[in-house]
Amino acid sequence: MSTGDDVPTPLAALWRERRSAGPPVAHTFRGTYADRWVRFHSLPGSKRYPEGEDEYAIVLHRYNTVLDELFTGTEVFVVTVDWSDTPAGPARHPEPRRTLHPGGVHWWTESDEDDPDPELHTHTRLYADRRPWRHGRFDELLRAVADDTLAGVFVSDTGLQRIHHPYDGGADVILTTSAERDLLRARHTDWLSSRPSGL
Repeated sequence: MSTGDDVPTPLAALWRERRSAGPPVAHTFRGTYADRWVRFHSLPGSKRYPEGEDEYAIVLHRYNTVLDELFTGTEVFVVTVDWSDTPAGPARHPEPRRTLHPGGVHWWTESDEDDPDPELHTHTRLYADRRPWRHGRFDELLRAVADDTLAGVFVSDTGLQRIHHPYDGGADVILTTSAERDLLRARHTDWLSSRPSGL
């Protein structure tokens, strides 16, 4: 696992080079990359939150299955997020991010200062580390996402070609082309939304 100065500057530069269409804010990916986006739901019937270990097992199976298909045999960047009222101020809710992603190094701050009231400004701070992908390795982090105690998480290959953004209820996946997206979608049709929008 890489930590320290080998992550922040190169990753920020790589993002600007490869993903110049928008910032690394996970909830924006499906709009920014709509032609390469697919959403999978975590539970049958599009149920949002798991209840009991049987349903957690389904959620983790679905997350890990897609992650395996994207990243087996590669290294990945794992990105987590916290928020602050000022760019360098204390995090509003430092846990469980700090505990679940202790090797995460700050590499980007995305500030929203559109509101004239400074008290309503938000600074999204992203943290990353680099490690080999292994099935089940991030299960504790993924459970926190499923419970909505951790948000804004995403996993990417080290070239930022493919992105997996788990959220409470499913995962948004960005592929390299619409054809690759269609192949992945066809493998997991039972996990898709019944809505025409795919949401």
